[in-house]
Amino acid sequence: MEKKIISPCISICKTDPVTGYCYGCARTNNEKKHWKDENSTNEWKENNLKLIATRMKGWQLETFKESYNHKKNKGISLFKKSLLENK
Repeated sequence: MEKKIISPCISICKTDPVTGYCYGCARTNNEKKHWKDENSTNEWKENNLKLIATRMKGWQLETFKESYNHKKNKGISLFKKSLLENK
């Protein structure tokens, strides 16, 4: 059984109207749909993770990496954790 690759969604879901990329994870809407497709392969997901990282620079890339790593290790993105703590 293949290991599950965690979605890069970090719960900041707004799309830039110019680039079409999500401000949080830098995916397109089509890429988001592809992630949810049960037939998407781990190879495609790994390649997409590399691609979206090339779309980010500076603080956006650093905060994405920090939040995504937290999500992989703790099961929740830092943004979502903050929202839940501040309710």
